[in-house]
Amino acid sequence: MSTAVPSTAESLRGAAAHLAGELRPGRVYRREDLARLSTAVDRHLRELVSAGKLKKLAQGLYHAPKQSSFGPLPPSDEEVVESFLRDKDFLMFSPSTYNAVGLGTTQLYNSTLVYNHKRHGVFRLGNREFDFRVKPRFPKKLTPEFLYVDLLNNLEELAEDRNEVLRQARGKLSSFDSARLLRAADSFGNVATRKRLREWGSA
Repeated sequence: MSTAVPSTAESLRGAAAHLAGELRPGRVYRREDLARLSTAVDRHLRELVSAGKLKKLAQGLYHAPKQSSFGPLPPSDEEVVESFLRDKDFLMFSPSTYNAVGLGTTQLYNSTLVYNHKRHGVFRLGNREFDFRVKPRFPKKLTPEFLYVDLLNNLEELAEDRNEVLRQARGKLSSFDSARLLRAADSFGNVATRKRLREWGSA
């Protein structure tokens, strides 16, 4: 008579099983979040990862997968970034979004920019790479004026014809609300962008 072998998830016992019971599917956790619930957090984390109850996204960062009929669902980028930063104050977008401003840019980018006040550098979190950039100021949400200014800020990084983008940007200047664009330039523009817009405005 054969005896069913319990799955790894079913074999969790004691404190590890208790910790697994505290997890909320879909949520991203930092190690210190779970350390408060465990007396041997690193051992229990290894057990939970082996059992499929947690997925390691990066050093000290874990995701409790939410199951669907197609398998485990990945966490949202917003929740991953919020947990990584321990902060809700950030602006996340792809440089591909610049294409919506109508300055002739057409390139599609795989990178994801995260403007924030805490971390700087490219980090791989789970299966995604995020380019974190510390900025003194950024808007709560994307606006056409901010994208116009930020595109000019990052012109050297874009895989576009620089002179053509500048030509289109100058021609598009009059289509923006001048007061809103001026506020965006003063708040978010670098020195070169603010100088360029002043020269265009006074020409």
